[in-house]
Amino acid sequence: MAEAGDLYRIGQGEDIHALVPGRRLVLGGVEIAHHLGLLGHSDADALLHAITDAVLGAAGLGDIGTLFPDDDPRFAGADSQQLLRHAMERVRALGWEPVNVDCTVRAQLPRLAPHRQAMQQRIAQALGIEAERVNVKAKTAERLGFVGRQEGIATSAVCLLRRLAG
Repeated sequence: MAEAGDLYRIGQGEDIHALVPGRRLVLGGVEIAHHLGLLGHSDADALLHAITDAVLGAAGLGDIGTLFPDDDPRFAGADSQQLLRHAMERVRALGWEPVNVDCTVRAQLPRLAPHRQAMQQRIAQALGIEAERVNVKAKTAERLGFVGRQEGIATSAVCLLRRLAG
C-alpha cells in the first residue's frame, strides 16, 4: 500500500519586496494601479514568487532563487507567470500536480479585494488548474511594521501536490 508521502506533498513559500516609486505593482499576475511598485530583479511579483516556492518545495526542487537566480541577467524584468509555468513543467515532469493553493498578501495599501478574482484566475492559468482551486487572501498590517508603514509587501503560500495517476 502506498504511503501518504508517496501520494501527497505540501510546500510553503514566502516572499517580501520593498515598495518603491517608479516601479509597476504586479501581484498574482495582475498589474494594480498604485503610486508605488515592488522592487526586484524580475517583475517582483511577490505573490507568484511565494507560490513558486511553495510548488517547488512540495516537489523537493528547492526554491525560486535556485531555478531563477536574481544575479542572472536572463531573468531581469522576467514575467513571474512565466517563471511559475516553467516551475510547473518541472513539477509535472516529476509526476506531480497541484491540488490547491492557498495564499495571503499582506499590504496596507492598495486595497486588493477588487483584484482578488483576477489574481486567482491568473494564478490558476499559470498552474494549469481551475480557479476554484486557488484562494487569495488579503490582509493589512493594522499600520504596524514595514507593511503597515507601506515600505513593502509580504506574501505567503501553501500548495498541496498529488501524484499524477499512471
